[in-house]
Amino acid sequence: MSPRIFALAFIAIVAGSLPALADDTFFAEQQPTEYLAKDRLIGVNVHDKDGKVIGDIEDLVVDQDNKIVGAIIGVGGLLGVGEKKVAVRLPALSIESTDKGIVITLPVATKDALTAAPAYKRISPPKGWLQRAAEKGEELRDKSGPAYEKAKAAAKEAYASAKEKAGPAIEKAKQEAQDAIAKAKESVKPAPDAPKDEAPKN
Repeated sequence: MSPRIFALAFIAIVAGSLPALADDTFFAEQQPTEYLAKDRLIGVNVHDKDGKVIGDIEDLVVDQDNKIVGAIIGVGGLLGVGEKKVAVRLPALSIESTDKGIVITLPVATKDALTAAPAYKRISPPKGWLQRAAEKGEELRDKSGPAYEKAKAAAKEAYASAKEKAGPAIEKAKQEAQDAIAKAKESVKPAPDAPKDEAPKN
């Protein structure tokens, strides 16, 4: 194999192993064959085979390969089952698009099956609202930190510039005020006494 052919083959192999280009990373719009989980899965009611609502999908379970493998259903005390969250494999759900919207069915859902199903256990407990608020605050601080410092510096500079420009005007106004006060004082001084007329002689 000639060095040139070998080099071209090597480049082709390396190019094939490189990450996808930016053109393959982003996409601008939803395709007719795609849907958003928030629109058609999360929060949607789940029915049993008879059409009775047994709960709703609260979350999705994603594996290490970033594939959706299951759904968390909150059964919420329906069908006489105590309130709990159960996880079901995605293939166990029947998801159909109808004129009325998405209809999700769990055919094996019966009172006995849901009662016997184990409550879903998380590796780590869900975050409380206080922790989420604290994390959001830190995120906002991180995002606004540089911008805040930049705005503060710009405001300080603008104040100094305005003060410098206004200095002469302030001094002029002060001098004019002092002159006006002096004139006012001068105008209210009593006039000197006029000489008294001598009494007429007889």
